[in-house]
Amino acid sequence: MIHKNGPLDFNVNAYTSSSVSTSINFWTQDRQTARLVFHLTKDGVPLPLAAVTGKLVLVMADGSRFIRDVTIIDRVEGQAEYILSDQEIKHYGDVQAELNLYYANDQSLSVHQFSFNISKSLIDQDIVPITEYYVDEFEALRAKINELYDESIKTIADLRAKFEDLEKIETKEGAQSKVDAALKAANKYTDAHLENKKIHVTESEKSNWNNGQLYRLTPNDGKVARIPNGTDIFTLPTGPYMGAQLLNAPVENDTSFYYVNVLETAYEQNEVVYKCIIATRSFDNITWIGTFHAQGFKGWDRVLSEKDLNSTWNQVTLVTGTTKHFAGNPLKFSIRQNSLHLRGSFEGVPANDAVIARFAQKPSGETVFVGATVGSYGSARLTLAKDGSLKFDGLNANDNSKVTRIEINESIPLW
Repeated sequence: MIHKNGPLDFNVNAYTSSSVSTSINFWTQDRQTARLVFHLTKDGVPLPLAAVTGKLVLVMADGSRFIRDVTIIDRVEGQAEYILSDQEIKHYGDVQAELNLYYANDQSLSVHQFSFNISKSLIDQDIVPITEYYVDEFEALRAKINELYDESIKTIADLRAKFEDLEKIETKEGAQSKVDAALKAANKYTDAHLENKKIHVTESEKSNWNNGQLYRLTPNDGKVARIPNGTDIFTLPTGPYMGAQLLNAPVENDTSFYYVNVLETAYEQNEVVYKCIIATRSFDNITWIGTFHAQGFKGWDRVLSEKDLNSTWNQVTLVTGTTKHFAGNPLKFSIRQNSLHLRGSFEGVPANDAVIARFAQKPSGETVFVGATVGSYGSARLTLAKDGSLKFDGLNANDNSKVTRIEINESIPLW
């Protein structure tokens, strides 16, 4: 599908200006093609968008106001988009906008205010738009009101039918005559049944029924049960479950929805019941497996997926003022099988001990590695700290003054 993209790079902090005037310009004939693309970062790395709802506020030049949900493209890389609707694109003039994020744990933040322009196409010169107001939550409320109205109409119809039944209630004498007839027919059937010597149900069959499986894995409708927020996964008996803000989830303090399958055994050792727990995070399909053994819980192990084995390369966000990418081979990173891979180069020589980049992926221990110098033969020393910061330690070349850039090709374990 063709789109006319308006890219917006926002760094979430408290120092940006109150509003950014962009050079983005759409036309009133850009129906279903005018797209705003947001790239969100924080502290030099992509802003994770797990358990987040994005809202875009649009205030048009004629006073029209729209509050819409944005679409999250990549929750890990902090990317979102919004395509202007046919109603919005016809409101030409300067548009004031604001992007807000709302988290599942009731936190929220205003990412940025910005403005862009919608120009009137020649074919629309005689069209004057009407002032409009649209809020996604209001439309959802209106749909719920309509649903309640339909339910009320059905309830009234049911009550009407019941009152019609009351009008047909028989007299005491009429009801008694029907009871007498039913009793006579029942006695006749019982007498015939007693005379029939054929065995209808054996004791073995009755025993099988009485000893049948009585433990229910799901509610009566057969669907997976939603457990309350704050439920401890480790206390769940055998069965499938779904819930959010769960205790002892694979990721600490994660408020996301998880699907949890518990297999509890009848075997116990050292007062520990052996069990297997499989937990899958809903929004990104990542799955973990954990077991209880004689020593207790053995920890969560993440299951590698096709996505982990086919990771992509992304350009490293360098700390402003320290160095810059070499255009012919910029510094990029990729995460594969719990390892951070770096390749590419940056121009200039940073100051010693300068932090040139920060990664959300953090190693369990400080990692020191070297890169090759270009301009004069030698090497540069770099350190990836446990907090994810990449630091330039210094260089050692035949002539340090002639070094123009530094090449890196390194794989760093994160476990």
